[in-house]
Amino acid sequence: MTIQLKSPAFKEGEPIPPRYSCEDVDISPPLNWDESPVKIPNDGSLAIILDDPDAPGGTWVHWVIFNLPPQTDSLPEMIMQREELENGALQGTNSWGTIGYRGPCPSRGTHRYFFKIYALDTKLDLPAGITKQELLKVMEGHLVDEGQLKGTYTRK
Repeated sequence: MTIQLKSPAFKEGEPIPPRYSCEDVDISPPLNWDESPVKIPNDGSLAIILDDPDAPGGTWVHWVIFNLPPQTDSLPEMIMQREELENGALQGTNSWGTIGYRGPCPSRGTHRYFFKIYALDTKLDLPAGITKQELLKVMEGHLVDEGQLKGTYTRK
C-alpha cells in the first residue's frame, strides 16, 4: 500500500470525531491522499470503501464509492447520499441498505474503522447501488495501488 490516505478531521489510529457518527450529524469526513507513485492511467479510476470489522455479525460496510476520476486527490466533508456525484463517481449500498456514507455506530465499546482507497487501471462498468462484495469482485485484476486510513470510535 503506497497511497497515503489522510483526513484533517482525525489522524491514523485516532478516534473519529462524533460529528461523523450516528450520534451526531453523521456526515462523511474530509479525506485527502497523495498521488500514487504508480501511474494511474487517464482512463483509470479510484474507489473508497469504509468498513468496520469489529461489528458483532461480521464486517459492517459504511460506505462504497467508486469511479472517482483518477486525478481526484480529495473528498470534501459531507458527500451527499445520492447515487451519482457531480464528478461522475458512483456510490454503492452500505450494510443498512442505503446509498452513500453512514458513520460509525457501534452498539457499544470501541470499534475500528478502515477507510480503504483503491487505484484502478480502468473505470468500472457498474451501476450505482452495488455492494462492497460486487465492487471487490469486479476490481480483481485492475488494482494498481491502494492505501488505508484507520480510525476508531467508542460508544458508551
